[in-house]
Amino acid sequence: MQRGLIGKIRSWIVKGTYFDYPSLFYIIFLTLLGFVMVYSSSSFISNRTYGNTTHFLNHQFMFASLGFIGMFFVSHIKYQKLKYLTFVAIGIEFVLVVIVLFIGVAVNGSARWLGVGGMSFQPSEIAKLVIILYMAYACNDRQEMLYTFKDTVKLFIPVGILVIPIAVENLSTAVICASIAVGVWFVATPRVQYLVPIGIAGAAAIAMFIFGRGYRSDRITAWLNPEASEKGYQTLQSLYAIGSGGLFGRGLGQSLQKMGSIPEAQNDMIFSVICEELGIVGAVGIILVFIFMLWRFKFIAEGAPDRYGSLIVVGIIVHVASQVVINMCVVTNIFPNTGVTLPFISYGGTSIFFLMVEMGLLLAVSRQIEPAGSRREKVKRET
Repeated sequence: MQRGLIGKIRSWIVKGTYFDYPSLFYIIFLTLLGFVMVYSSSSFISNRTYGNTTHFLNHQFMFASLGFIGMFFVSHIKYQKLKYLTFVAIGIEFVLVVIVLFIGVAVNGSARWLGVGGMSFQPSEIAKLVIILYMAYACNDRQEMLYTFKDTVKLFIPVGILVIPIAVENLSTAVICASIAVGVWFVATPRVQYLVPIGIAGAAAIAMFIFGRGYRSDRITAWLNPEASEKGYQTLQSLYAIGSGGLFGRGLGQSLQKMGSIPEAQNDMIFSVICEELGIVGAVGIILVFIFMLWRFKFIAEGAPDRYGSLIVVGIIVHVASQVVINMCVVTNIFPNTGVTLPFISYGGTSIFFLMVEMGLLLAVSRQIEPAGSRREKVKRET
């Protein structure tokens, strides 16, 4: 019995000879940068509220460390085994996102957190990972559902089951989850003409959720005319911070807007503090790091040993890219204000933990890539 258990455990462990160190470098670099910017953007408020300058940094470091441990373990898993857990994960996540509507802990007017033992977490962050796994599975193992519009609708039903409850209190995360699903489907499907009706349905759903809640329509008004709207304060302060940073910035730690002008500057609006302290040069540099990282992820997707692994990485690329774009567009008032964190950099325990687990999944795919030399030797043996 013991040998059987050990055998099952070993069957889940991958023994790959390849490891993608460039991806690991980008992950570590952005996480360390996040520590610096969380401390810089929160030290004043942290000291005034909690009596020490490192309250938020300590919290971020703790969850990032737990996330790194999770990333290490997940990176050694044979990701193919996760197929068998797909619908179990969907079921558990559905229960969580429904429960949070009734007993969720409200912060800033939105009940998005579940409290457990004195701590809280956002079930919607788990949904991103679950949808990546489901769409990769569905588009790989159920390819017959990619060829007709009726079957395509059926394919998206489990996604809708998760996204709709999330959208009630957290529309921005619901949009990201939907973007992940559509992105993976778009790469996998030969029927790209279905994108038009899917886009129309998505836009209609977003409009319904926006105008179904008064505070969301107020955000549209603030986006169009922040100077005249009571809800435009945060956006204006963010733009002031970006404008005052100039080309090279005020210098690390020298932001003035973080001292109470930008509400919770360490969260969604941290990019405005980056622009103020590091200037346009620093902001562009960070954007380039994200681009290089996603480009590296693309190589992992192309080199994945199977279609399932490739689609998992596609989902991760869409997730990170969409979240970066939405966050930066909100900060610069290109998009209406919404609660989307900047991956690896913004403060947020649940966000950084599950993002690290997601990176572990990416590295698990990369571990099964055959190095070029091994592939050449394999071809020689076969010929």
